[in-house]
Amino acid sequence: MTTYKIAILPGDGIGKDVIWEAIKVLEAVQEVYPVSFERETFPCGGEYYLETGKEWPDEAFDACKNDADAILLGAIGHPKAILPNGDLAGTDVVFGLRFGLDLYANVRPTKLFPNVRHKISNEFKDVWEPGKVDFLSVRENTEGCYTPIRGFLARGGVRELAVDGRTITRKGCERVIKFAFEACKRRNGAPYDGKKRVTCVDKSNVMAGCRLFRQIYDEIAEGYPDIEKDYAYIDAFTQWVIRNPEWYDVAVFPNMFGDIATDLASVLEGGMGMAAGGNVGDNHAMFEPIHGSAPKHAGKDKANPMAAIGATKMMLDWIGLRRNDQNLLVAAKKVEEAVVAVLEDGKTLTYDLGGDAKCSEVGTAIANKITKSA
Repeated sequence: MTTYKIAILPGDGIGKDVIWEAIKVLEAVQEVYPVSFERETFPCGGEYYLETGKEWPDEAFDACKNDADAILLGAIGHPKAILPNGDLAGTDVVFGLRFGLDLYANVRPTKLFPNVRHKISNEFKDVWEPGKVDFLSVRENTEGCYTPIRGFLARGGVRELAVDGRTITRKGCERVIKFAFEACKRRNGAPYDGKKRVTCVDKSNVMAGCRLFRQIYDEIAEGYPDIEKDYAYIDAFTQWVIRNPEWYDVAVFPNMFGDIATDLASVLEGGMGMAAGGNVGDNHAMFEPIHGSAPKHAGKDKANPMAAIGATKMMLDWIGLRRNDQNLLVAAKKVEEAVVAVLEDGKTLTYDLGGDAKCSEVGTAIANKITKSA
């Protein structure tokens, strides 16, 4: 029996709802496989800030860095919790972990599962076939527009000028682009033609940082002759990925472009309730649903937990690869199979997927599928 330590950060709003459904899945996995999970939970985020004046407990970062095999985050943000500098309380949790643990690759799979309908113009429609949407987005996570090079010019109490800087470094480009190519090696290719392909998405026709990004992409690609090179400007990509998602296998982005494009891509898989993500470095990783805290839905047991469960699946896969634990790799596949089984059954779906099931009912249904598959 192998024990893994997981740091749980429920966060705010519906993060607290969905994280417990992810924990149900972990408990189901350890019923079936010879692994166990030792969990340590830390309150954090805007609500914690309103209660304590801190964004998270003093010991939380050290525990995440020194004790945890991986981190599982719910969601961060409360509209009334604003720091003196104007930032939302909880940003130190997210960015503190990204920068403090050097989680340089933001990884977001976009995969459409069977029986998932898409809401367009506030109506549910079947537009894409499940087999046509299965690609991975990798974005740089520790530089770009999100480096703290920003500020205001204020005179007489009036803000007259705002400045944001973008930093693109060779180190940042090299490691995230290499990460994308290595991830592509483990995949099955694009749905359209089965070819392993990494698409470089940038704005190199205008921006110097993107020209460096593309230059380094070409340098890295030389070391992967079996993987096809592909290019797209970000504005064109936002059209192409919706029109022809089956073309894409892996796409790699500078930070902010990837942040925007991956939220758009979530439409292809049924919305943000289905969209999971990981923040991955060489030695640490944090996994989360990429939806926000949605305060108006908090505590109502109605949020879709599948994104949080998908993040849990990603976490199991990452630890399994890192620790060469075949039990975790098999368990990760079983989690995804359980999600698909619940979707195909169609009886336990939340409102965003056209059903009326509770968040807790979905989590229980998926956990039961895992235990019954043994």
